[in-house]
Amino acid sequence: MTNPSPRSYQSHSQSGSSLLVPILLGAVIALIAANVYLFLQLDKMKTDIAVVQQGMADEVVQLKESVNVNNAASRKRVEGLQEQLATAQQEATQAVGRAKTEAVQRAEALSRQLSEEQRKQQERAQEIASRVEEVNRSVEESAAQVETVKKELVDADSALNVALKQAMGDMGVMSGLIATNAEELVQLKAMGDRNYFEFDLRKAKQPVKVGDILVRLTKADTKRNRFTVEVIADDKKVEKKDRTLNEPIQFYTMGARQPYEMVVNNVQKDRIVGYLATPKVQRARGASGGE
Repeated sequence: MTNPSPRSYQSHSQSGSSLLVPILLGAVIALIAANVYLFLQLDKMKTDIAVVQQGMADEVVQLKESVNVNNAASRKRVEGLQEQLATAQQEATQAVGRAKTEAVQRAEALSRQLSEEQRKQQERAQEIASRVEEVNRSVEESAAQVETVKKELVDADSALNVALKQAMGDMGVMSGLIATNAEELVQLKAMGDRNYFEFDLRKAKQPVKVGDILVRLTKADTKRNRFTVEVIADDKKVEKKDRTLNEPIQFYTMGARQPYEMVVNNVQKDRIVGYLATPKVQRARGASGGE
């Protein structure tokens, strides 16, 4: 085996050295370039940080100003509320004083009113007592007149019975007292012997209720003072034809022993005016009782 010669080692060493230099030079250049890049990035970062810091400082200033404004407004509102509270308290104190004064004045007014009312009551009581004495005297004075009044009433009743008339009814039964005008009818009602129902009938197709019966005017003759009517009682119709003024028109009903009497006091054209008299006691005819 042949050993390499020293010249070959030398040439190989020179060749390795020549390659190492460019590598080292490239590494230095790359390191410089990296440092430059890092420096530029660091400078940009500083600039950005400075911008952010400035923005934050501006925002802090604005916040401080806003806080100061809000604090001032709050203090102003608090001061306003304190003033309002003080005013309200003062007004309340004054109102209590006025209310107390008004209450005292009201009590005094009521006391005066009560005294005045008591005085008026005493005056009224004295007046009533005086009036009672006068009434007692009047009663005593009037007592003597009572008998005279009674006598006058008896005389008037006797005169009334004389003034009112009796007449024979159309059924041949003597009627009770009859009235020929409104004044006499008032007298009859005052006596209270019978029930009286006034009517004002006009000629019509349908009957009109008078008391507990139905009556229909069919004819009225003003020249002769005569008239014709239909009387409906107990579901029975009876014609009273060509009757005269103030003539008692009589008819019986199942509820009465005495006859009903209808009297016409005024005959006009297609119209009659008068009254119906009915018994006070309603009783069926033929009822047992020994009568």
